[in-house]
Amino acid sequence: MIKAETLTKRFGDLTAVDTVSFEIHRGETFGFLGPNGAGKSTTINMLAGVLQPDAGRVIVDGGGDPSQPAVRRRLGIAPQALAIYEELTGEENLIFFGRLYSLPRRRLRERVDWALEFVGLSGRRKDRVRTYSGGMQRRLNLACAVVHDPELLLLDEPTVGVDPQSRHLIFEKIEQLSAEGHTVLYTTHYMEEAQRLCDRVAIIDRGVILALDAVDNLIAEHGGESTVRATLSKTPAVSDELPGQMKGNILTVRTSDPLSVVARLTTSDLGITDLRVDRADLETVFLNLTGRSLRD
Repeated sequence: MIKAETLTKRFGDLTAVDTVSFEIHRGETFGFLGPNGAGKSTTINMLAGVLQPDAGRVIVDGGGDPSQPAVRRRLGIAPQALAIYEELTGEENLIFFGRLYSLPRRRLRERVDWALEFVGLSGRRKDRVRTYSGGMQRRLNLACAVVHDPELLLLDEPTVGVDPQSRHLIFEKIEQLSAEGHTVLYTTHYMEEAQRLCDRVAIIDRGVILALDAVDNLIAEHGGESTVRATLSKTPAVSDELPGQMKGNILTVRTSDPLSVVARLTTSDLGITDLRVDRADLETVFLNLTGRSLRD
């Protein structure tokens, strides 16, 4: 559906995106995961035709350039910085953006009604956006991105600063759009969002893609070992015969095969009162690849 070929973008001495290549398949939800300043927003702006790359190119559906108006009409963009007008009502915002995409009058009215219902704002359609909560504004931002029924959605951190209810609704709506066949690029630095929503995930840092695969494959390749923790009713007399390390009455085992460790422990006479397995997840992969130091 959309392909990035060796995209590069520099701002002075800073290389924000460095020869990034990937392809998003039709109907796929593709995650772009990275810390702040990793190059996610710069990449999405090049995909949308807002920024011209210094090198490389973007190809939409086999040949289109997103800087061309006819191609850009097929895209829906929800930027990280809210792109809505606070002095207009929710309905007026949607009418404005729908007209930018040249929707006929009757079709525009149908799509505005649909978009307001889609994000749960029908009851506030006549209220000025400045009276909306942060979560409502984020939902309207999403509605403006889908009002023209685009084939490809570019969503740049669409849940930043929202309340849990709005966040849950946004998740549901993205899953609905995916089920209906829309192609979605979803940028985030929240691991659980990418793990829940995305078919494949690219992890980017300092403008470079470090890994790209399905979530389960990323965890298998970059997640490292699992940890099995067993709480024992008493400390064994001979701890060096145990498969891991004892600290107090807690046995900790690092292993690539947690199921076999659990089977061994549960058939022993160690007097286990609690057993826990901590398996690697996408956050583990992210930290293993990008490091654990704080970013300014």
